[in-house]
Amino acid sequence: MREKTRTVLFWFILMQPFLDLYWFYHGKLADMLPFTLPTIIRIAAVFVIFCMFFSQKQNWQKLGRDKWLIVYLVLLIVYSIVHLIHVKNFNSVNPTDYGYSTVSEIFYLIRMGMPLLVIFFTKELHFTKEQFRYVIEGISGLFSFTIVISNLFVISLRSYETGPISANIFEWFFNPNIGYSHMASKGFFNFANMVSALFFMLVPLMLYFLFNHFNWKTVTLNVVQALAMIELGTKVALIGLIGGVIIGILLYAFHLFIVRDVKKSGKALLVALLIEAGALAIIPFGPAVQRYNYEKLLAQQSDNSLTQAKQELTNGLKKYPTGQKRKEFLTDFIAEHYQDYALNKKFITKSYPYKYDPEFWLKIMNEPGTARMQNRHVEQAMLDQVVKTNNNELDKLLGISYTRETNIFNLERDFTSQIYSLGWIGMLLFIGPYVVIMLYALFKWLTDRSKQTYLISSMLLSIAFMLFAAFMSGNVMDFLTASFILAFTQGSLLAAVNEKKLF
Repeated sequence: MREKTRTVLFWFILMQPFLDLYWFYHGKLADMLPFTLPTIIRIAAVFVIFCMFFSQKQNWQKLGRDKWLIVYLVLLIVYSIVHLIHVKNFNSVNPTDYGYSTVSEIFYLIRMGMPLLVIFFTKELHFTKEQFRYVIEGISGLFSFTIVISNLFVISLRSYETGPISANIFEWFFNPNIGYSHMASKGFFNFANMVSALFFMLVPLMLYFLFNHFNWKTVTLNVVQALAMIELGTKVALIGLIGGVIIGILLYAFHLFIVRDVKKSGKALLVALLIEAGALAIIPFGPAVQRYNYEKLLAQQSDNSLTQAKQELTNGLKKYPTGQKRKEFLTDFIAEHYQDYALNKKFITKSYPYKYDPEFWLKIMNEPGTARMQNRHVEQAMLDQVVKTNNNELDKLLGISYTRETNIFNLERDFTSQIYSLGWIGMLLFIGPYVVIMLYALFKWLTDRSKQTYLISSMLLSIAFMLFAAFMSGNVMDFLTASFILAFTQGSLLAAVNEKKLF
């Protein structure tokens, strides 16, 4: 039964790219059931793995001996109950209460707990090095080849906005007027940020396989993944590729010259350096750089072209300094001029509608263009205003609910995002374990020479990259595709640092 359970978990992790396809979350497939089909499949799969694992008596006995784990589970359950009671009552300017649903919130809490179970199962089932490599290379290949091939045939979905791209990577070099949103490709996946963070995590592991298992397969997978990261066109993918390859090479050099547990591989090193050089040559023509230049120019133009609008605003506020007339004037002014101020239409009409709180948007409009165009800044400002309106000190500890937060806007900065949705207590209970496991493994690596293997070092680095990417870009820890793959890697790392036999 143990081997069967390991096999089911193996294929479950490997199928995560298929469960992240865009159409599962948009259109008819997304609306056919109360919850998305991938989430239902994942819950069912984790339940099956749970039943298979605990059908073995010795696993129940082992769980009973881990008193700290039982205490942690009790804390999760107690927190969840208190959180649901707390977020039920809420004061807001929006009469819809930001679409809060107790059922959806319960569903979210269940989702957040499932990757934690996967960490436990992966640790206990003891995957071999080969099985770990097959999963990681399989995930890399499925994501990378989908993005690269769909870009080549100009059928990929855009990383920014909706619809398919308008040009493939070859056209970048001949047509400088394409526009970044028509170039950046996410294949057929749902969130470009999530895929970017996942690639960031995979870079050290794929380089480990390149240096440790050099062959045409590992070379191809590394090259195609690098191309996919360029074509995604996000800042995280760009940093992950350029910085990740450099740090990965330095890690290899550390193990070659200091730890001395790897053999010299000049061919692999040459491939890694060529990937870095090729990326540096292509990136200036790519969507990530184009987006940065476009937003910088737009912010400058916005600030320079507001003279007339600012004068109209000043005159109106002098004429209507207080009361209902002021609110009516501001509402009409924002509706007419929000584009001049480069405000995101979705923010002002859906996330935090200006008609309910025009004074908030007046404050945002008075900020410099570079601040107004930073989505994370505006997202956090909206959430701060919602928390301020509710005026409940317990929000800091217990959150305002994931349902409300995402219906306002899903803050693109994990850890901070979960503090808003779950509060400090919930963030520490649900997200904290990922950091604790990394720090625990790092401690074992520092204090036990036998754990300082190239693979364990690569796993540690990959987890650090993922958590860094989650903080930078968000859309990682709350999304099961990324969190399950991260959980599988962390469970494997725990097994490696806790076993006397080297992983």
